[in-house]
Amino acid sequence: MQTNQLEQFRQQCRDFLAREATPYIAQWEAAGLVSREFWRHAGEAGLLGIGVEAAYGGGAKPDYHYANVLTEELIKAQMTAPVVISHNDVIASYISTHGTEEQKQRWLPGLCRGELIAAIAVTEANGGSNSAELETTAVKEGEYYRVNGNKRFITNGINADLILTAVKTPEVQRGQGMSLLIIERGLPGFTRGEALEKIGWRASDTASLFFDDCLVPCKNLIGHEGLGNLYFMGGMPRERLSISGVAVATAELMLATTLEWVKKRKAFGQTIGSFQHNRFVLAELDTEVKIARLYLNDTINKFNEKTLSVVDAARIKLWSTELQIKVADRCLQLHGGAGYLSDSLIGRCWANSRAQTIYGGTSEVMKEFISKSMGL
Repeated sequence: MQTNQLEQFRQQCRDFLAREATPYIAQWEAAGLVSREFWRHAGEAGLLGIGVEAAYGGGAKPDYHYANVLTEELIKAQMTAPVVISHNDVIASYISTHGTEEQKQRWLPGLCRGELIAAIAVTEANGGSNSAELETTAVKEGEYYRVNGNKRFITNGINADLILTAVKTPEVQRGQGMSLLIIERGLPGFTRGEALEKIGWRASDTASLFFDDCLVPCKNLIGHEGLGNLYFMGGMPRERLSISGVAVATAELMLATTLEWVKKRKAFGQTIGSFQHNRFVLAELDTEVKIARLYLNDTINKFNEKTLSVVDAARIKLWSTELQIKVADRCLQLHGGAGYLSDSLIGRCWANSRAQTIYGGTSEVMKEFISKSMGL
C-alpha cells in the first residue's frame, strides 16, 4: 500500500462527495433513497467496483484500505453508507469471486459504471441470521428456476437492478440446500413492496421483495447449486469488515464532534467538558475508540493477506459495533437536548448506529461463532 496514493484517493472521495452528495443529502433522506444520478456519477468517478478487475471496468484496487477510505469519507460526509457499501463490498465481490466469465462481462461493467445497482437478499419473515431457515424456494424447470417466496429488510430494495438472492434448492448433502441466484429487475413474477420507514439511515431504500412463480434463467446461478452456504461463509469476513469500518469511522466522528461541543457548551459557569465525570467518560471513549482503530487496521491487513477467518471477522464486528452504540449513547448524553434534535449530527449518528449490531449477523450470533471457536 502506497500511503500517498491512498491519500490521493481519499481526497478524490472527499471532493466527489462534497460536490455530488452533500448538497443533496437532505433531499435523498426526505425521498427515502439516493438518486440514480448519484450512482452514475460515482461510477464515472471510479468509486464503484473499487476492487473489480480493470478488464470489467473496475478500479483494480484489491487492497481493502481503499474501500475503507471510501467508507470513512462517506461517514464524514454524512452520506448514507450502507447503500454504497452493499453494492461495492458485497454483491460485486460475489460476482467477481464466483461468477462465470459470461456473468462478469454481463454485470460487472454496469455495476462499476453505476448503471446497475445491486442488492443482496437473504433475510425473510421467519429467517435471518440462520440461512438454514430459508423458505424462498427455487425449483429447476428446464432452462429456468421457478422462484417463490419473499425477502424482508433489503437494502437498495427499491433501486436495485440485480438482487443476489439466497434460495432453497434440493439438498444434496446436509447444509448444501442453499443456492445464490441473481434476480434481475423486470422479471415476471418479481415485485417490490413500498419503501420501509426506518429510524436511521433514512436515505437507504429498504423494501420487501416478492417472488410469485418468478422464472429466473439458470444462467443467473452464481457458482454451483447447493453451495450458497459455503459462498456466504467465504464472503462473511468482507461483509463484517465493511460494517466494522462504518462503526469505527462513525465512533471517531461522534467523539470528535462531542469534544468540540463540550469545550464550548457551558453549565453552572463552566464548560461541560471540565466536569470530572465528563472528562473521565471522554477519556474512556477516546481510549476505546483508538483501540478499535488499531484493531480495524490489523483486521484489514489480515483480510488483504487472506488470513482473516470468519471468527476473527465476528470478533471485530462484535467489538466495533457494540462500541459504536456505546459512543453514540454517551455522546448524545453530553450534547443534552441539542443532541436529541433530528437535524443534529450526533442525533443522526445515534439513530444510524442502532442497526449496526443487527444486520450482517446480530451481536448474539457473533457471540455464538466466537464461543464455538473456544470449544464451548
